[in-house]
Amino acid sequence: MGDEIVLLDTHVSVFGMRVRIALAEKGIQYEYKEQDLLNKSTLLLQMNPIHKKIPVLIHNGKPICESHIIVEYIDEVWKDKSPLLPSDPYKRAHARFWTDYIGKKIYDAGMKIWSSKVEVHETANKEFINCLKVLEGELGDKPYFNGENFGLVDMAFIPFYSWFPVYKKLSNLNIVEECPKFVSWAKRCMQKDSVSKCLVDPDAIYDFIVMFRQKIGVA
Repeated sequence: MGDEIVLLDTHVSVFGMRVRIALAEKGIQYEYKEQDLLNKSTLLLQMNPIHKKIPVLIHNGKPICESHIIVEYIDEVWKDKSPLLPSDPYKRAHARFWTDYIGKKIYDAGMKIWSSKVEVHETANKEFINCLKVLEGELGDKPYFNGENFGLVDMAFIPFYSWFPVYKKLSNLNIVEECPKFVSWAKRCMQKDSVSKCLVDPDAIYDFIVMFRQKIGVA
């Protein structure tokens, strides 16, 4: 009897997308259960009673929470295909550092754009671009953040590519002009089926955010 794997997630989540990409990279079959963040399910509250957040991976009835932890868990449990982290301890630590940077700096700066009122957008745009410039410096001229191979940092950052058009619609932030290096990197990532099939259509994200902004009173 095979493993029972369930993913509790919300389709537009950048953190959920990175987990879905990791599962796709490993060729793992799983049951997907969409979650309503404004009306959290009993199962989500049972599986993640501390943070009450998505994504949650349930492996044979046992929950694993926080996307970066889930991705590393996937890499450790299913070792036989597509390693997600470098084998070298220093490179592994380096990848974890930039994954943490993306989860905190990039996500927080982006959230200020999609969850705030228009008068905050100019400041939020500047903060977001400044964070991207730092990340752009780390990418340098490498095909991927880890060098020649798609890895953990690429997996952490590529979901934001789906959000770039959303930021532009909401706050007129043109990332393509500001950080063109990311466009060629993103197109390279999108050539992978594991990425292209897991990223969500920007129009679907925009519709979700418009609805969400209305519900929280910042429409």
